[in-house]
Amino acid sequence: MARQSEPQASKAPGAKPERLAAFKLGVSAESRAAALLMIKGFRIVARRWRSPLGEIDLVARRRQLLVFVEVKARGGFDAAVESLTERQRRRIVAAAEAWFTTHAEDAGCDVRFDVVLVAPGRLPRHIPNAFDASV
Repeated sequence: MARQSEPQASKAPGAKPERLAAFKLGVSAESRAAALLMIKGFRIVARRWRSPLGEIDLVARRRQLLVFVEVKARGGFDAAVESLTERQRRRIVAAAEAWFTTHAEDAGCDVRFDVVLVAPGRLPRHIPNAFDASV
């Protein structure tokens, strides 16, 4: 069973409608990305895993390969690719390092950083090894 934090639409009771819509889009995109990865033989270990250093959308595993996945949902694939900044990559890598402090059993795994792009009316696109930890 996947370890996950409880999704929260907002920390404030009177959330703005656009923030709620963005939250719902993100959850939907992450579910589509998780389904794609499961079809490819991965087991989803965690969703929306948070650390003080950042958040990882999905953590997936296939045998000895542990994959930290960033999910990007935009109007098109080009916009989704462009939305992943170097700062976000650094935060994802830092969060992945934090993962190993609380999941020592994964220390011997091969590690990869993937991206799944999600656009309306299209199947999600998986980009394996989209970036590395040296960012």
